Amino acid sequence: MIRNIKAILWKQIKDTFKNKTILIQFIMFPVLTLLMENAVNIEELPEHFFVKLFAVMYVGMAPLTAMSAVISEEKEKNTLRVLLMSNVKSMEYLLGVGIYIWAVCMIGAGVFSICGKYKGSTLCAFMLIMAVGILVSILIGAAIGTWSKNQMMATSVTVPVMMVVSFLPMLSMFNTSIEKLEKLTYSGQIHTLIGNVENLEISVENVLVICINMAIAVLGFWFSYRRSGLE
Repeated sequence: MIRNIKAILWKQIKDTFKNKTILIQFIMFPVLTLLMENAVNIEELPEHFFVKLFAVMYVGMAPLTAMSAVISEEKEKNTLRVLLMSNVKSMEYLLGVGIYIWAVCMIGAGVFSICGKYKGSTLCAFMLIMAVGILVSILIGAAIGTWSKNQMMATSVTVPVMMVVSFLPMLSMFNTSIEKLEKLTYSGQIHTLIGNVENLEISVENVLVICINMAIAVLGFWFSYRRSGLE
């Protein structure tokens, strides 16, 4: 099992550099944060405004779209069927892809933490929050990718879901009605936690909403896997 997962990890590393769409997802927001944090200096903006804003958008966009795109692409090109016929089990494949995307996104989270100059307990809290958010997004992406028959179908579902979870926190800053809706999403709670990461206080609402969202994502993946599998 470990050997198969390692093989899938190496395969995904090579495939990422060939697939520019997925590669851009991984590096776009970290690079944009580096530029904005150093190029924009407005007194009215809160400290590390762009770090906190783009970090939440990164959580809701990069892992979700990458996981969905990888699974749907390999299903469409039949490379996934070849893997399954080569003694690679479905769960081994999903674990390999999921671990790879989670690890790469955590490297991106590290870039955000450097831009935010987080240290000590603040750094640990920031990375933990990012890790949980990335995990939920990967589960949602896995559900979409497994359910979809091809890349076009996956994209048609991924884009609206990604738009909601990644842009809702930003829009909530300008609209109180959207803010109420945002609190029901895991990305909204991640936004709240990252916004107060220097003086972090985790409430029951934060934990409950994230856990409910994660449970929905797991159920969605289970339903998709039972319906379509990886064939």
